[in-house]
Amino acid sequence: MEAILEMRDITKEFPGVVALSHVNLNVRAGEIHAIVGENGAGKSTLMKVLSGVYPHDSYRGDIVFDGQVQAFGGIADSERQGIIIIHQELALVPQLSIAENIFLGNEPARCGVIDWAYAHTRTRTLLDRVGLRESPTTPVSELGVGKQQLVEIAKALSKNVRLLILDEPTSSLNETDSDALLDLLLELQRESGVTCILISHKLNEIAKVADRITVIRDGAVIETMDYAEGDISEGRVIQRMVGREMSDRYPRRTPKIGDVVFELRDWRVQHPAHPDRLAIKGVDLAVRKGEIVGIAGLMGAGRTELAMSVFGRAYGKHVGGEVRLHGRAVDVSTVRKAIDHGIAYVTEDRKALGLILHDDIVRNITLPNLDRVSRHTVIDRGREFRAAEDFRAKLKIRSSGATQPVMDLSGGNQQKVVLSKWLFSQPEVLILDEPTRGVDVGAKYEIYTIISQLAAEGKCVLMISSEMPELLGMCDRIYVMNEGRMVGEFTAAQASQENIMGAIVRASGVANYG
Repeated sequence: MEAILEMRDITKEFPGVVALSHVNLNVRAGEIHAIVGENGAGKSTLMKVLSGVYPHDSYRGDIVFDGQVQAFGGIADSERQGIIIIHQELALVPQLSIAENIFLGNEPARCGVIDWAYAHTRTRTLLDRVGLRESPTTPVSELGVGKQQLVEIAKALSKNVRLLILDEPTSSLNETDSDALLDLLLELQRESGVTCILISHKLNEIAKVADRITVIRDGAVIETMDYAEGDISEGRVIQRMVGREMSDRYPRRTPKIGDVVFELRDWRVQHPAHPDRLAIKGVDLAVRKGEIVGIAGLMGAGRTELAMSVFGRAYGKHVGGEVRLHGRAVDVSTVRKAIDHGIAYVTEDRKALGLILHDDIVRNITLPNLDRVSRHTVIDRGREFRAAEDFRAKLKIRSSGATQPVMDLSGGNQQKVVLSKWLFSQPEVLILDEPTRGVDVGAKYEIYTIISQLAAEGKCVLMISSEMPELLGMCDRIYVMNEGRMVGEFTAAQASQENIMGAIVRASGVANYG
């Protein structure tokens, strides 16, 4: 099989950082080629070089596509060659319809007037091809993330895609939507011969669809492996990614659990859009000193809504119940009051809700507790910088320095900044909502280690996760939530996927965990 793409000796530097060092990549026509590596390894940077996000005069080396050396000055140049990239953060306009999004910037026109009849007919054909039944006039804001991903692929198909690049396409999808997307990639490969580069941290998904896999570490290619030449174990891939053996996915710990510190009693919250409906229905919950407690459940069970409602009523309208610390009811009706009572919340959406992306690491970390770096209400920049540098070292945040903008960091390092931010607030109770979403296996282990250390220091940790193995590997107890209620509780010894699913099935009759 001939190569459709060769990237030769690609080197890309930023101020103080070599992001890519003499990278060589070969992609065969019609294959699905996976690229894996830790956060910050250079995967996304390499794809931005390939797609023209970083123009040809900003890096060294050659891109050879379809036998011709290319000099892309921007995304439009690469798209004209049929190279289409779908970023982890989808580039759709929520207020526009599916058809308007698909042809945005590439509108079909006759005599300067958009031909909407053709646009809608063509959109219907494209939607059929990706398995979407929605009308071309449906606003994108009415679609879930999984369907939005399919719209992005339909948009790529409208541009006669030859090489489709997907950067973490399933990071925000549940299991059902992820499977549907992967099946679509296989169908496009089989029926249309579309070549695909897939960046993903989910090694089980890669094993399902990829023909070959290239591992990148610290800006350099470590190895390219071919699935046709034999079974490629997860252990082998992980070892190449992190540069060391990882016999244990979760740090070993001996819990030292004390008295109950944090409690919810009969916690009830109205749905924000439907005041006559309860989103959280009489939840009782307790977390002890030094304990890691998980919350499992189906998508839409109310886990995030519960966490946000406790953290300053950031979701819904509180109806009744109590939040108690050390046996005493406390007022958490605002975010400031929740923080002052020692409650911190690490949101599942770090980019939209957890960080100020255009600001630097220093200001993001110190924001929740400016009193610690102030004198007489004036911020001491030196103390602020030293505090940020301390967390940068402790949590191993990979950056050129504490003054680097957060938006320039990889996903895993952004997640560490969010953790640093809330650890700086000196919480007693830490609520973690999908703390390792979109994070590679090496960075996951580092975050798990941080969580374990917090519990060892006597913190209360409440952990929400859609990854069942993560809950089973980290938690001392697990609550099971369904449709706004707690429907089960298991100790670490009792907890299993079967028992957790059994509690959900008995409560709702739903059989697929997502």
